Amino acid sequence: MRVIKSWRTMQREALQWRREAVRIGFVPTMGYLHDGHMSLVRRARKLVGSAGKVVVSIYVNPTQFGPTEDLARYPRDLARDNKLCRAEGVDLVFLPNDQEMYPGKSEGRFSTFVVEENLSQGMEGAARPTHFRGVTTVVAKLFNIVQADVAVFGQKDFQQAAVVRQMVSDLNFPTRIVVAPTTREADGLALSSRNKYLSPAERQQAVALWQTIQLARKTVSRTSVPAVNLKRTLAQFLATFPLANPDYVEIFDPATLQPVRVARRGDHLALAVRFGKTRLIDNGRL
Repeated sequence: MRVIKSWRTMQREALQWRREAVRIGFVPTMGYLHDGHMSLVRRARKLVGSAGKVVVSIYVNPTQFGPTEDLARYPRDLARDNKLCRAEGVDLVFLPNDQEMYPGKSEGRFSTFVVEENLSQGMEGAARPTHFRGVTTVVAKLFNIVQADVAVFGQKDFQQAAVVRQMVSDLNFPTRIVVAPTTREADGLALSSRNKYLSPAERQQAVALWQTIQLARKTVSRTSVPAVNLKRTLAQFLATFPLANPDYVEIFDPATLQPVRVARRGDHLALAVRFGKTRLIDNGRL
């Protein structure tokens, strides 16, 4: 397994692969990898085959963090990440730094950003106003550098995947976007690098997200429900978890990401909940 830190070297390697008709599968990450990430790697390998190349990027992207968010303390363990990638058969890890990805930004000489103006407005976009501008910008840059035929994202970040897919369509990127299922713990908690922040008590109560999704599914499996009523029921359920502080609970059309007035099977639920200083997100189809 190779590790490349320079974007120019990475791009040269990718362009050579393309000249040789080698398919490239790509998994962009912020590191502190876990089995959820490895499930994306396995999906990428299956998509490009044994003759293809699988690239994992590890980069904690500063432009998708707000000024009061956890950029400085975001968990990092490159030795462990490399070990996991090597064990999973990753061909190349792209490991850029801020100067590689945003040259001259600290001196005010980086001024081009990519902005999606529709799907990014609600939920995470409303709670974190600059978040998706950072996501679309860094993903566009990574796609240009890695030259991937296919990129695999996790369903846990449902809105992010939808925004990236829209960007790819609007800007004519030749990269196929595949969204893989969320990997969960035995009790339903979605795997996340930020789970590391949870205290034992918070970890125990973090199952509230998955149980809220299950409650919503059970409710609409019998009949359609006014969305305002279902959201009230879910808020009351979350209130039974003393350490849970909901940021939002939204029920929406999975194609448009617009809130629905009547919740029914086939709609989507997303929620963000804080446990102490840790903010977790999850979602599921109803």
